[in-house]
Amino acid sequence: MLHIAVVSTSRADWGHVEPVLRAVLARNGCRASLLVGGAHMEPRFGQTEKAIQEAGYGIEARIPFLAGDDSDRGMGEGIGRAVLGFTEALDRLRPDLLLLIADRFEMLAPAAAAMALRIPIAHIEGGEISEGAIDQQVRDALTKMSHLHLVPTQDAADRVIAMGEEPWRVHVTGAPSLDHLRLDVIPRREGVEAAVGMALDPAPIVVAFHPTTMRRDTVDEAVAFFEAIEQATSPLVFCFPNADAGYTRIITMAEGICDRRDDAVLRVNLDHLHYWGLLQHAACLAGNSSSGIMEAASLELPVVNVGIRQQGRTRAANIIDAPAEKGAIQSAIAEATAPSFRASLTGLVNPYGDGHAAEAIVEALTTQAWGPQMLLKACGEQAAPPIGHAMAPQQA
Repeated sequence: MLHIAVVSTSRADWGHVEPVLRAVLARNGCRASLLVGGAHMEPRFGQTEKAIQEAGYGIEARIPFLAGDDSDRGMGEGIGRAVLGFTEALDRLRPDLLLLIADRFEMLAPAAAAMALRIPIAHIEGGEISEGAIDQQVRDALTKMSHLHLVPTQDAADRVIAMGEEPWRVHVTGAPSLDHLRLDVIPRREGVEAAVGMALDPAPIVVAFHPTTMRRDTVDEAVAFFEAIEQATSPLVFCFPNADAGYTRIITMAEGICDRRDDAVLRVNLDHLHYWGLLQHAACLAGNSSSGIMEAASLELPVVNVGIRQQGRTRAANIIDAPAEKGAIQSAIAEATAPSFRASLTGLVNPYGDGHAAEAIVEALTTQAWGPQMLLKACGEQAAPPIGHAMAPQQA
């Protein structure tokens, strides 16, 4: 039986990895161990591990590692603690492979632990570009540390192969976060309003803004953005930022707007289904979140993407890019909320897939021979290893 260890460290990745975990558990011949850590375990981020358990998922290991502050040093210290925690968990479990997703800085830790323990790594959503965040370096590092690549687009696949990864290891699957629209019942308006704490008529602007971790001051772009968004005439729903250096200042700015406006709320955590429901009733999404790039197109939702954080990503026609300047942001919001722009998005095709990613990912995972040969990576193309029953990696 193929034993897959699956990692989730925050609400940011849970909505992406959950459909894959669900598909693994439903597949004959597979079993999964879920490892959670980081923001999932922190009350300040909503302690979302409870929601995971309430959804019926067992947690095999818990790895707390977030620092008490949100500095760059705290990020580095968190990586160190996470390496120790994931090493202990993976050494105990000794899975056939480790499944990681995307580009969060803490994902370097389970990858490093698996590398030392000679456990092969499968990586979801490599090959993307986000030039304004350290996510770019993390994602590319994970690509080179991984042994199977489950990428969202052909452009991403081409980049991974250009990095020297053998083509047989690269599978275009789409983005699994889109599977929720096909597989799940998105909450009705009343349920979303209860979760948000605000009526959704008039339609609000959903705000998702994160630190720009490639800049010396990780929130300097946020200052201009929050000055602009406070002047918006639509109601505002702020989502909590990721646990990157500078997040507390972003929270403080959002709280200040909520204190000054009766039609603005800040939500520490919205589960992925209520978030989808909120986007269905939104006037637009504004900020610098990857959800605007990857998911919003499936809802034909206008997005104002601010600053450099998502620079370089594949995007659909619903994206209006704006520099981190107050006037430019206000103009972009006016364009995004114009009825004519919304109408122009009818029939929009999302380049990140059609909601069948999880099944494609599990198919790729289960048609590989997960033995020691999977660990042998060569420069340039070579024949794929023979397909057969999964084998446990060589033990220390």
